[in-house]
This record gives sequence, structure tokens and C-alpha cells, in this order.
Amino acid sequence: MLDGLFKWFSKLFKKKKVLSLGFYGSPNAGKSTLANRICEEWTGEPISKVSEVPHETRTVQKKEKVVVKVDGKELVMNILDMPGIATKVDYRDFVNYGLSVEESQQRAREATKGIIEAIKWLEHVDAALVVMDSTQDPYTQVNITILGNLEARNIPVIIVANKTDLKKSNVEKIKEAFPQHTIIPVSALKGDGMQQLYKTIASKVK
Repeated sequence: MLDGLFKWFSKLFKKKKVLSLGFYGSPNAGKSTLANRICEEWTGEPISKVSEVPHETRTVQKKEKVVVKVDGKELVMNILDMPGIATKVDYRDFVNYGLSVEESQQRAREATKGIIEAIKWLEHVDAALVVMDSTQDPYTQVNITILGNLEARNIPVIIVANKTDLKKSNVEKIKEAFPQHTIIPVSALKGDGMQQLYKTIASKVK
């Protein structure tokens, strides 16, 4: 299966010079932190605002032609930080973070619109990083839905097991839940595992 994935990447890059890389995952899994880490390392500028309040990213954030160099190879990517995917958005959850009722209701509307936008953008994504919080149970409806949509469209996937710097991190649970996919442990916050992530992306486009 992996050989087929590598060949798919190879064919893709023969046709396209720039890879559109989508970042998908649940709210607060660390998508924007990871996207910021990559953009800051290679462009000096972040792509998204990060907050502990869920659904901080409610529209697709883009940074075009990010050049990543690894093992002598130069990858040119359009980074697409997607809004967090959720099966339910309740404005009362935002109230618990100190937002007013009016602010919370507005945020809930924007978050719902963002989820729809993220799904629509699957039509424009060449490959995807699915970011999962390694301190949480990975076998969720959201993760299954994201992976199912990507697989149905034959979009190559790398699962990023994020937050490995935390004591509750358990990457093995993610490997057990989704053994058919390549899984790379990282701490987007600390920068741990980033070189392995770059190498994995590069290895798939040989």
C-alpha cells in the first residue's frame, strides 16, 4: 500500500511544481501550531493565530510557495491551514472560555461555516497532514470522517501524532487505530520530530 502511495506522489510531482498541502484535524489538535512551525522555519512568518479557545481558525489560511529543503531536495508547497473539523459546534462551549453570549454565537456560526469550507477545499488539496492530539483517544468520529474523505478521494495522507512533549502522549494508540497510514510523532510546540516529518514528506515525492 505504501509503495502505491509513493508512486502516486511521484506521478503528482511530475505534473505539478507546487504541492498544495492541507492541514486537517480536530479543533485544538495543533494544526495551526504545526503550520506556524513550518512557515516560521522556512519563511520567518506564521500563517495562523493560535488560541486555547476552540475554532480559532475559522477560515482557510494560506501561505503560498513555501520552500522546504531536506536531504538536498527542494519542496515547494502551498500551506493550507484548515478550520478544525467537528461533528458539533455549541456556542455555550465558547461561553465557558469567557466569551459573551453574542460573541460565542457569532464564533459558532463562523466555526460551522469554516467546517463546510474545509471539506470543500478537499477538491484543491494534493496531499494532507492529519494532525491528531496524541494525548487523546484517536479513534473518534472526526478522525475517521477526515481520513475517510481523504481516502475516498485518493489524497495521500500523513498522520501527525502531535503533542509528544506532554506526559499523557501515547503515539502507539494512534498507530493501533490507523495502521494503514504513515504516522510521524512530533511536538509542533517544541519542534521535536520536524526533521523526520520533512524527510517523510520528501520520501513520498521521490
